[in-house]
Amino acid sequence: MRINLQIKFSDGNTKDLTANAADLVAFEDKYNISAAKLGDDPKIGYLLFLAWHADKRTGGTEKEYSDWLSDVEQVGDSNKDPK
Repeated sequence: MRINLQIKFSDGNTKDLTANAADLVAFEDKYNISAAKLGDDPKIGYLLFLAWHADKRTGGTEKEYSDWLSDVEQVGDSNKDPK
């Protein structure tokens, strides 16, 4: 299972990210709910955590979640599958 997300930062830049199995397991560990619930209740905080985790896992950021989050303006679906 993969979830493609697009993040728009407050500086106007955007980033396409793909949350993979490692990110979904981290999500389940953090929130103690199944990633399958994302389809039923896609809270913004859940999507942002997945995007941050994918960004950190792939070396796109060294920031901790709260610091990274303060730079985010928007999260949404991405049709692009970043490499």
